[in-house]
Amino acid sequence: MQQLLITLGIVLLLLGFLWPWLSQLPFGRLPGDIYIERGNFSFYFPLMTGLLISIALTLLLWWLRK
Repeated sequence: MQQLLITLGIVLLLLGFLWPWLSQLPFGRLPGDIYIERGNFSFYFPLMTGLLISIALTLLLWWLRK
């Protein structure tokens, strides 16, 4: 458990350092994401982005367990 938490901390730290470049990637406005804008109100639900991230993490964890 300790090794998992340390690894997760290092990964989060690296993502934090790389965030200016990662934010330039085209994720977040994929077809299938729900975006509603009406007057003074806007709602954004990243459905397809969440699905892709979930599939990628599932495959990565499955691969690491083998």
